[in-house]
Amino acid sequence: MPESAFLITAFATLFVVIDPPGLVPMFIALTRGMSDEKRVAMARRACLIAAALLTLFGLFGEAILGFIGISMSAFRIAGGILLFLTALDMLFERRTQRREGQAAEPDHDPSVFPLATPLIAGPGAIATMILLVGQAESMGGAAWTGAAVVIGLMLVMMVVTWAFLLASPPLERMLGRTGVIVITRLLGMLLAALSVQFVIDGVRQTGLVG
Repeated sequence: MPESAFLITAFATLFVVIDPPGLVPMFIALTRGMSDEKRVAMARRACLIAAALLTLFGLFGEAILGFIGISMSAFRIAGGILLFLTALDMLFERRTQRREGQAAEPDHDPSVFPLATPLIAGPGAIATMILLVGQAESMGGAAWTGAAVVIGLMLVMMVVTWAFLLASPPLERMLGRTGVIVITRLLGMLLAALSVQFVIDGVRQTGLVG
């Protein structure tokens, strides 16, 4: 594959897997009630942490998982379970807090989990980085050159993701409180379904089922 075609394909793959537009409503739901300044900090921290994780796994992913005896299928199953717990929180916990007259915890920080991982740097993104680095290195040239190209594309994608997340406050104001609550519940259901799909894909990768 020509180098230019690889760059386009790799960038498109990262965009589809990370899905910056799809993260916007999830970001709104997870940071509801926070100030714009705190949301900016959350978005920046989540993208930086995700970039560090994807860089680490892009360079040493297979070695790290192999060294501690974890397969990508097991990693995908674990990510699915964690996402399912987040979905339950979105569906029920805040409703319970309102019924009991309690406010959400002021120090609530979703930037590391679930934003940075597994929503941005999830099993799919990690697996994609490992595969793209391997593909780039197989195209010839120095091994570090191919890895640097893929990591560079990923960093550009993190900037794109950060820009999408910064657009969330005006979008929330446009939707209003009722609209955000409805979207939060809907996304909780969709996130639950996505987490189950992660688990199913992980089980299939183990070869235990067809």
